[in-house]
Amino acid sequence: MKKPNLRKESFLASISDYQIKDIEEKLQGNICFNFQFFDNSQKVGQDFKQWEHAQLYSLLDKLKEYSKKTPLQLQNMKIGGGKKGKKNSILEIYVNFPINSDFVHPKYIPSDVEWARFRLDNRMRLIGFLVRNEVCQKLAVRKTIFYVVFLDRDHRFYKT
Repeated sequence: MKKPNLRKESFLASISDYQIKDIEEKLQGNICFNFQFFDNSQKVGQDFKQWEHAQLYSLLDKLKEYSKKTPLQLQNMKIGGGKKGKKNSILEIYVNFPINSDFVHPKYIPSDVEWARFRLDNRMRLIGFLVRNEVCQKLAVRKTIFYVVFLDRDHRFYKT
């Protein structure tokens, strides 16, 4: 009778039984964050080094949590207090670049994207865009990628 190989058994027990097909829905449906269009050149926006350690920690913690949800779930999640006690969505899709903004539409960002924001804290926002559904289908691009463009610590992107 063969002696059991405990190292081998321990190693095999540590390997995941999951396969990509088991998490396919999460991969296709949950929001993802992309920073390739990040713009820190505008005076009203900030770069990461201008945020305090606590603000950066909060940002990363929220990105981690938001990544577990779909865009629709994030749009339906309400936080804070808006006008007349109406709560705001975590994700708000504006579609167009706002007219009443201290930011300027960067020339390298296409005009046919859907501008949106994530509410991070009282005044802090993460500004970016999503690619429109019809364009995603045409180009085989994921519609759940949020392209981060600005850090807005002082709520100056969409002034109310």
